[in-house]
Amino acid sequence: MLPIYFLQNMKMESTIKYKNDTYKFDLSQPLDISMSLSNTDANVKAWYVGNPKFEPVVMGNWVGDVNQGGSVNFKNLFINPHGHGTHTECVGHISTENYTINKCLTNYFFIAQLISVEPIEVGKDKVIVKKQIEQIINRSVQPEALVIRTLPNTKEKLTKNYSNTNPPYLHPEVCEFLVECGIKHLLIDLPSVDAEVDGGKLLAHRAFWQYPQNTRVNCTISELIFVPENIPDGIYLLNIQITSIESDASPSKPVLYKLDKVF
Repeated sequence: MLPIYFLQNMKMESTIKYKNDTYKFDLSQPLDISMSLSNTDANVKAWYVGNPKFEPVVMGNWVGDVNQGGSVNFKNLFINPHGHGTHTECVGHISTENYTINKCLTNYFFIAQLISVEPIEVGKDKVIVKKQIEQIINRSVQPEALVIRTLPNTKEKLTKNYSNTNPPYLHPEVCEFLVECGIKHLLIDLPSVDAEVDGGKLLAHRAFWQYPQNTRVNCTISELIFVPENIPDGIYLLNIQITSIESDASPSKPVLYKLDKVF
């Protein structure tokens, strides 16, 4: 058995070829861009839901909580993927057909570009518009995924209650442009790519998934991520981790790995 110290300091370097370029990366250096879930007031919230609930199972005199005398911790978790933190969703989110995230997301590693964008004021809203994305997306690399960090990027995002705050969102033209660029996976640190109140139009969702005319079944949107300040914009290897659940969305754990181009 390898000593624990050695395991903690062991590099797991590998290479990947994408298009015409080769990159190296280290799997022992993950950059987690998800939010954790907790049953506290500090948990992020959106869409008018309350806090997540973690409740011990009670059967007669037995309680599934060690601190209450139980032999093990055995709890029911009550969460809403869309309203309680980082989640990845498929077209089943807006479709009458039975698309599930477990069936739609069947590959888990992608070349991604991380960008930072400050939404602009449009009337009473703050919106990310097409010209902002056009200026910074790396067409030479042709990433499969785009990770958007909105500015200002404060730690308030980790605990914010977004309900009834009219958060920033994407103009539908942005999603149409991303489809043209070949982006299959869109990740953003906002509750939704659409406005909080839009009369149920969900135009950005529909534009990204090309629903219902040319539905992009294997494409996903991840919302309520958080990208720390110490992760610079650039090209990364992205791993999207989900629960194997037959639902439109799953709590998720997107992870980035720094890529170095091999010349």
